[in-house]
This record gives sequence, structure tokens and C-alpha cells, in this order.
Amino acid sequence: MTSESTAQGSGTSLRVLDPLARSSEVLFGLIMVLTFTSAISAAGGDRSEIRTLLLGALGCNLAWGVVDAVMYLMGQLTERGRAIFLLKRLNRTPDDASAHRAIASVLPPKIAEALGPAELEKIRRHLNAERKLPDHPPFERNDLLGALAVFLLVFVSTFPVVVPFVLMDRVKLALRTSNAIAIALLFVTGFHLGKYAGVRPWLWGLAMVVLGLTLVAITIALGG
Repeated sequence: MTSESTAQGSGTSLRVLDPLARSSEVLFGLIMVLTFTSAISAAGGDRSEIRTLLLGALGCNLAWGVVDAVMYLMGQLTERGRAIFLLKRLNRTPDDASAHRAIASVLPPKIAEALGPAELEKIRRHLNAERKLPDHPPFERNDLLGALAVFLLVFVSTFPVVVPFVLMDRVKLALRTSNAIAIALLFVTGFHLGKYAGVRPWLWGLAMVVLGLTLVAITIALGG
């Protein structure tokens, strides 16, 4: 699912979401499509049944992409509304110590610990200078870009896993190729996430493969 802090001030949709959000959306999309392709072995070699499963996978990820995009928009507006509420409350706080505690409470603990009363007061004055606060959270251009990015990441991640069944006549070969592509995508997703986190990318790539396959197995076991 989406995170409330995924919006960033960039002009391109791929940079609206941070690496964790992008990886999460790709993971969700792959899990969804793998729950369908994993059932193909049970469907046998009947092309009509396989076609039905693949259409189901596309439809499921299409719907999930729309839902996740809407939830992203709701998360963005909720967080922006919360920020406006906190700023208004800060403007109404006459006591310096209370205002400083309020500011420190929303900062990362290590940063809050490093700031003294003078720095917190400077932050307070800067925030209080914003007098014209809207009554409702504004809707920004990047919100739409972020929602579009969420939708595309979930939906488009379906296609590489589905394509082998379209191009290959042999179902078993197509299934093995599809699984290999899914595993490769999981690994690449984890690899880039590991680089972003500053840890061993190869280890995180392997961990993402294990995590993805485990979640697929749980989803299938629970009837998903």
C-alpha cells in the first residue's frame, strides 16, 4: 500500500514516489499476478482456461491499481490536512515551552535532541510567519502524478509475467519463463531497495524474492 510521505517535489511521476513506495507497489503487483499464474499448472493445457486466468490477473491488478491510487490521494490529503491543523495549533500556543515541545514531538528523535531552545524558537517563528493557512488541504499537481505512478507500477508490473503465456505455445515452458521473470523482478526490486537503504543490495534482493514467494504462498493458502 501507499505511504503518506511518498510525495516529493519533482516534476516526473517516477520521482514523486520514494524508492520504498515504488518497491512496495511493484511487490503488490507481482504478488497479485503470481497468485493467478501459480494456478495455471492446475488448469492444465486448456488455452481457454489459461486465457481466463490471465484476464483475471490483468483485471485484478487494474482494479488494485485504481484502489491503491485513490488511497494514495487520500493519504496525501490527510497528511497535508494534519500539517495545517498542527500549524494552526502552534499559532495559538502562547507558551514558548509548550510550542517547543510540540515542534520537537514531530521531529525525528535524534534531530529533536540536537536542537536547543534557540533553534526551536527560530523554527517556531518561521512556522508562525505562515499566517494565511487554508481551511482545507489543497490539492496539488504532484498528487495526481503520484496517483498515476502508483497505478502504473501496480498494473504494468503484471505484463512481464503474463507475456510468456501470450508468446509461447508450450504452457510448461511459458510457466517456467514467467516464474523466472517474476523472480528476477523481485530480485531487482529488492536490490534497488537495498541500495536506497544503504545495506547489502544482493542480500536484500534475495530477501525480496523469499518474501515475495512467501506472500504468494500465504495468499494462495488463504484463498486469494
